[in-house]
Amino acid sequence: MKVVLLAGGFGTRISEESQFKPKPMIEIGGKPILWHIMKEYSYYGFNDFIICAGYKQEFIKQWFSTYFIYNSDITFDYTSGRKETIIHNQHCEPWRVTVVDTGLNTMTGGRIKRIEPYVKGETFMMSYGDGVCDVDIGELLKFHQSHGKIATITAVKLEQQKGVLDLAGNTVKAFREKNLADGAPINAGYMVLNPEIFDYIEGDSTVFEQEPLETLASQGQLMSYMHTGFWQCMDSKREMDMLERMLATGNCPWKKWED
Repeated sequence: MKVVLLAGGFGTRISEESQFKPKPMIEIGGKPILWHIMKEYSYYGFNDFIICAGYKQEFIKQWFSTYFIYNSDITFDYTSGRKETIIHNQHCEPWRVTVVDTGLNTMTGGRIKRIEPYVKGETFMMSYGDGVCDVDIGELLKFHQSHGKIATITAVKLEQQKGVLDLAGNTVKAFREKNLADGAPINAGYMVLNPEIFDYIEGDSTVFEQEPLETLASQGQLMSYMHTGFWQCMDSKREMDMLERMLATGNCPWKKWED
């Protein structure tokens, strides 16, 4: 099954880094966050990726074009008067990576629409290229297959950012610290989509999170897989630094693979 990763946006909220490279290629722990997401999927046996690129898409293509060389032991032999390359050991994942230029200003739905020829009428998974999670992707797929609807979206609850006030008029009746129950479920990505999804997307200007998902919901074709574990996007330098610290201390729930 193919995994589609959205990696074409400008990343304006983390411009300190994204002015030089696409946000999914910003590194945490010495590797792009996109690589971490791919490692998550690979852990569950999904190794066929389609990357929807756009902004600075050449950076993504260049990175993958040299990934094999940088992760192999190689002899460059020039003694015969020409270059011979001998691969001794390679440490790459068994990935198949298709990088598609889906346009500079294309919206999320438009990017998905543009990769339809590469999906070839199959059910596929889809994630955003800027967040990590410890969702059980195998169970997510089983859930999707069990209900027969067009789309499944992973939902998580985020904690409120402030203390909670219970009010009666202007009088504070109680105060308590925030907890997980105070948060509303949000779209965490990590979706499973049947090929009928392309019928809900008009073109480049379609925002996937608006009309397509809203229409699916109104038709009863959108199901939610509730995830109660770890999820974190990387929208800011502060969040990038937080993920970096988690990797440095070994407290990184999304990292299930062995080094």
